[in-house]
Parts: sequence; structure tokens; C-alpha cells
Amino acid sequence: MVSKAVPEDVLMNGALIRDLEAVAKDTALLHGVLMRTKESPNSSEVVSYAPITLFPSPLPKVLFDQGIAVQTHFNRLVDKISQDSKFLQEALASTIKVDDFTARLFNIYMHILQEGCSQPIAVGLNRSDYMLDRGTDGNTTLKQIEINTIAASFGGLASRTPAVHRHILKVASRLEEQKRILDNNPAAGLAKALALAWKLYGSERNIPVIRRRFEDVSKTGLLDQDKRLFIDGQEVAIVYFRNGYMPQNYTEQSWEARLLMERSLAVKCPDIGTHLAGTKKVQQELARPGVLEKFFPDDPEAVAQIRATFAGLYSLDMGEEGDKTVAMALANPDRYVLKPQREGGGNNIYGADICQVLSGVKCSSERTAYILMDKVQPQPVHNYLLRSGCPLKLNTCLSELGIFGAYVRQGTNMLLNECAGHLLRTKSAEYSDGGVAAGVAVLDNPLLL
Repeated sequence: MVSKAVPEDVLMNGALIRDLEAVAKDTALLHGVLMRTKESPNSSEVVSYAPITLFPSPLPKVLFDQGIAVQTHFNRLVDKISQDSKFLQEALASTIKVDDFTARLFNIYMHILQEGCSQPIAVGLNRSDYMLDRGTDGNTTLKQIEINTIAASFGGLASRTPAVHRHILKVASRLEEQKRILDNNPAAGLAKALALAWKLYGSERNIPVIRRRFEDVSKTGLLDQDKRLFIDGQEVAIVYFRNGYMPQNYTEQSWEARLLMERSLAVKCPDIGTHLAGTKKVQQELARPGVLEKFFPDDPEAVAQIRATFAGLYSLDMGEEGDKTVAMALANPDRYVLKPQREGGGNNIYGADICQVLSGVKCSSERTAYILMDKVQPQPVHNYLLRSGCPLKLNTCLSELGIFGAYVRQGTNMLLNECAGHLLRTKSAEYSDGGVAAGVAVLDNPLLL
């Protein structure tokens, strides 16, 4: 069974679809749903519309509401983890022995732990990603894929896509569906947290923004005697990491710059503890019985709401438990996803590739660089995917729902904790993995049912 964004007579009306394709592209350009092109990635003079679905995709309202309701609990959980050095050290002990990237992040974390944190203000902008899992009993549930604690992207574009789909539905005379497109402004919610952190830092004037690479910070960044961070002679109140979540983001100078910024008085978004809280190994450890209760000893409702979103997560640590996980994955690889400690699309391993990878490391500690997760079985949807240079065709699609969270803590006081909005991304079912930036998924909006 495949769900449809709009009725079959609309989806199969070739003349209408061609007209709507032109309308969609023009409307996306009009509303600033834009991206730079692959051919000119550093030019602001050459842009195209960001890839987007022609129609919004159906989503059960009860599951959407569940994701919204649990987000503030996930914000608190991430923040609690970031401050729990014992938990992070124990959770990542096996991973850092075999995953050099996570180990280098962890080394910075230990350096800060030993030196002492300079800044009591913490700001978190994260995004919890979900898919809808259709069980063998026919029931559909919301299952968390991952939580992104660094560079949780597309808040800006997600704020602009509702207007695009509303106009497309209006032109298609689908006025009832048009009314069900939700207002969505994650950009405002995320900016609200940054503005509060800026105020708490002690700055009074309007917020100027500078963009610098790690290499630039390495060349011109310095700390004064009070550990205030200066880059090109300008004091920096907040460091927002737009990258730094993949090994290829770093050179040796980049690692030095990351440590410099972490040591500084500037508010980090995220700080290094929060970055580590988003690793897949932490995600797997949280699913163990009793772990969530340690973070929420007096809030069983929060524990229940968080745990309800967990898919099956399994350790590959050396020992009997990990051996059972390896055997389970090799026996039924299509039931699982093998995940390395990375954020961003295009990193996960599926199907026969799981057997290839695990067969090579099943007797080695190298297997602890991964975790295993149940593969979600989503309900397919028929839709058209608009992408520059690609012919338009009706696709069988899968969607992923992201919920943005924003929080600000000063010392032990949580001053802001909110759900900031949502993001829906949709891809052709022929692809197992990959996001918008990877050229696989496209932007979308939920049509609540």
C-alpha cells in the first residue's frame, strides 16, 4: 500500500503536473527557497531553487504531535548528557579506541574537563530525526533515527517552504489540503536561543555575524588573559559550528582551532560535550534498561515519552553481547542498519554491505566503531521530486521528520527550552541513505491526516 499526497486523478494529470512544475519553481525562487549550485558552490550570483517535493506528504497528526511533545525532553536529555563526564567516558570507552575522529573530539573534551570549563552558558540547537515504522500488526509508530547536536541544518529553508506548497495547492484547486499546511518558523526559534546567549554573554549592541573557516581561526584566533576569544581582532561572543562533524572538516590546524575555541569564554554551539552527546554510541547506550531513569529519576513521564521513540539499538562491543549482535546482523542483514559515529547523510550501511563490513571486523575491536539498529519499515508515499536538471517523474518516496529543539542554560538554570519547529525531507525509495546536501532527499512539508 502506498499513500498519496493528493488524489490519483491529480497525480496522473500530465498537463496539470507540467503547469505545477513551473509554478513550483517560480514560487520557490520567489520565497527564497534557494541553494548555490554544485557548479559554482562559492558564488552567490549563481543560485537555483532548493530541491523540493511538488506536493506536501501525508503524515499522521498524532505522530507529528508526539514528536513535537517529546522534543523539550530530548533537549534536557542532551544537556544532561553533556554535563555527565562519567557517563560519556564509560559510553565512549570502547569507541575511542578504534574511531580516531571520535577519539580526537574526546581528547578535546578531556582537556576541557581537566582545565575547567570557562563558560557556564550553554546553548543547544539540535534536531531529532524520525521515520514512521509500520509494524507487522499494521500499526504505525514514530521511531527516532538520530539526534543531531551539531549543525542541525535547514531551519532557514524549512521556514520558507510552507508558502511554496500552499501556493501549489491553491493553483491545483486543492483548497482543503492547502489549509492543512502548518505554519513553521524554526529559523526564528533557533535565532531566539542565540540572541539570549548573546545577551547573557554581556553584549548590548546588535549582533554582527562573521563567517570563518577553522584555518582562519588557526591563523588569527587568540585568547586574552580572561580567555576571551578574538578572531581578526574582533571579540567573539558565540561560536556556532556550521561544520566540524565529519573527519574531512579537519586538518591539524583545524583541530588546534577547535581546541582554542573550546577553551575560550565564547559560548559554543555546541560545546564539545554536547557534540559527543550526539554520537551513535551514546544513542545506543541510552536504550539500555535503566539508563534514561538515571537522567530523569523523578520524571517517569519524560522517560516513557523518550523511550517510546526508540527503535531497537544493539551494542557491538567485544564480548558475548556484541557477538550475539554480529550473529544477528549477519543472519538477517536486511532487518538492520549499521551506523558509524557520524552525523550527516550518506554514512550508514545496509543489506549485503553489512555482511561485508562485519565479516571483516567481527573478531576485531574495530567493530566497536559501529552500532546496530533495527531498520525502520516506513509507509511509502507517491510524489514528484523537483530537482534542478532532473526530469520530473512520479516516485515512490520515503520521508523523514525532523523536530528542532533550542535551549539555553546558565549554570544550573535552564532559561529556555523549546521546540523550535520541524523539517520534512523526502527521497526516492530506491535510496537507502542520504540527505538534501548529499543530493538524494528533497525538502517537503507534512500534510497532517
